[in-house]
Amino acid sequence: MAFAFIFPGQGSQYVGMGKSLADAFPSARQVFEEVNSALEQDLSGLMWSGPEEDLTLTANTQPALMACSLAAMQALDAEFGVKVTDAAYVAGHSLGEYSALAAAKTLTITDTAKLLRIRGEAMQASVPVGVGAMAALLGASVEDAEAACAEGAKIGIVQIANDNATGQIVLSGEKDAVEAAAQAARDAGVKKAMMLNVSAPFHCDLMQPAADAMRDALGDHAMLPPLVPVVNNIQARPVTDPDDLREDLVKQVTGRVRWRESVEWMAGEGGVETMVEPGCGKVLTVMLRRIVKGLDGNQLDSPEALEAFATKIKG
Repeated sequence: MAFAFIFPGQGSQYVGMGKSLADAFPSARQVFEEVNSALEQDLSGLMWSGPEEDLTLTANTQPALMACSLAAMQALDAEFGVKVTDAAYVAGHSLGEYSALAAAKTLTITDTAKLLRIRGEAMQASVPVGVGAMAALLGASVEDAEAACAEGAKIGIVQIANDNATGQIVLSGEKDAVEAAAQAARDAGVKKAMMLNVSAPFHCDLMQPAADAMRDALGDHAMLPPLVPVVNNIQARPVTDPDDLREDLVKQVTGRVRWRESVEWMAGEGGVETMVEPGCGKVLTVMLRRIVKGLDGNQLDSPEALEAFATKIKG
């Protein structure tokens, strides 16, 4: 059975995330301790006890989600003998790509935590509060979204930020331009166009200062070839060259998250039958149903889920 590990992005966090893994497995606790040490912060305490408003700060959310995903991966390996190299591919949604790279040993957990702290702070600082916005288009095709963006672009910057799933596209950019694009989508008959409650307009050209910061930061950290190919957000195809992975992480800050295409490629040309979401929540697992009919999804956010998956693939 060919499977891929897929790692969630922002929006999957919740107070209590990862605690059951830490309580059950020393290997998982080790990951949380390593991230705490790297950031010189009791991030795991914030993850498990809140307050929620601090956990949802981008600079905390990004390393927290990575820590939760890597804790699940380390426990899966140490406790159940399922390794990342058993997978055909790894992939991650936005910040989840960093989790995928850490799982594939391209980056160390310590370096990944530090990079995500920089990334979160830089993305939040790139655009003053109230200047940017994001909107979700439901029931829209990519062509519908591009047409809406063309209307909004008459006012300012607006572009497709996330192509998440069939009929689920997110726009990002300057507030007035995003609002105009959302209205254009409604006028064109798109099922639903709604503004999102976000702290910054991610994955658009307004994030260029954050992309510059990540270019500098990534240059300071070694990147090794991944143990398994990474289907990344920019190319939506397997990438193994560390220089290409590094460059695409920079492009990813302002570029489109091509998640639908990534899943379609893995399930098609990649021959993947099962997708496995280690860490928090089930956002990506739910999306699978809208992308490839019949694709098997597995959510790994509890000791019981890890054990069940290990039993499943080992027969």
